[in-house]
Amino acid sequence: MKPALRHPPLFKKEPPMQDTALTASKAVSLPWSRRLLRIAFPYLLIAPTLILVFIFTLYPAANAVIDSLYSIPRNAREAPVFVGLGNYADLFNPDHFIGATFTMVVGNTLFFAITSVLFSVPMSLGFALLLNQRMPLLGVWRFGIFYPALLPLIGAASIWAFLFSDTVGLINTVLRSLGGTPVNWLGDPNLVLISVTLVNIWKQAGYYMIFYLAGLQNIPRELYEAAALDGAHGWGMFSSITLPLLRRTTLFVLVVNFIFAFQTVEQLQALGQGNPGDRGTLLLYLIFKTIPERRNWGYVNAMTVILVLLLLSFTVANFFLFERGREDADA
Repeated sequence: MKPALRHPPLFKKEPPMQDTALTASKAVSLPWSRRLLRIAFPYLLIAPTLILVFIFTLYPAANAVIDSLYSIPRNAREAPVFVGLGNYADLFNPDHFIGATFTMVVGNTLFFAITSVLFSVPMSLGFALLLNQRMPLLGVWRFGIFYPALLPLIGAASIWAFLFSDTVGLINTVLRSLGGTPVNWLGDPNLVLISVTLVNIWKQAGYYMIFYLAGLQNIPRELYEAAALDGAHGWGMFSSITLPLLRRTTLFVLVVNFIFAFQTVEQLQALGQGNPGDRGTLLLYLIFKTIPERRNWGYVNAMTVILVLLLLSFTVANFFLFERGREDADA
């Protein structure tokens, strides 16, 4: 006789569930060293990063705050004198030798930052809109606009220093050929800051274009097609679809642009070093120029603290605005 065929069971038996209390008792029964290692393991993974942040960020920042409260004598054998907020008061005192320069340089930095944002952000958005279309040699055009961002700051500034030159500069040569009067771009107190700002705009517009281009390519084409069916064209699509969907990208570009403007220092080395009369000097470059003199170390630390607070304010604004944007998007 043939053996009867065995059919698989209709329902698969589940393995018996482990008792929660038994599992907990096993965890408790682990050796204390293993339990301690399990708790400390995540902190051990981030310990190298925390150590680097403490050494290169937290400790220098705390040290700068403390040192900004002291006046450093010229003689290294003499002890620093505690002056409290006296260094900060001197920075904003126009009658003090460093106060007159500091207030002017803060104004230069604000002009530099605001002007860079007002021009570079619309330019980068316009480049992104243009290069998001189908055109011949699209890759060449994208690379050509983005290429200034690849140059080191000192290299880009050296190029523009040659263009701004009085005698052999290309800009003045073109002006002479057209019958115009040559301009002392880096020697005129009224033009040097504008010239430095122009270099920054030229260099950064292509960099921010990449963010806008990525944002444009993430917008679904179906939205434009639906808007076209509803009769929207040109400016209507741009104001109703493109700009609202690029709001967070614009916010990111604005904050990064402001922060970068307060960190600019290299290009001034090739563009007149802030002269004449510090009319082209920016805040970080003033700190760089003031460091060599020992008696100014208290002022250097005070300026550093002010710079850090300015950058921190932009960072905090960036965080809250992005969080608010995320909540609005989720709603």
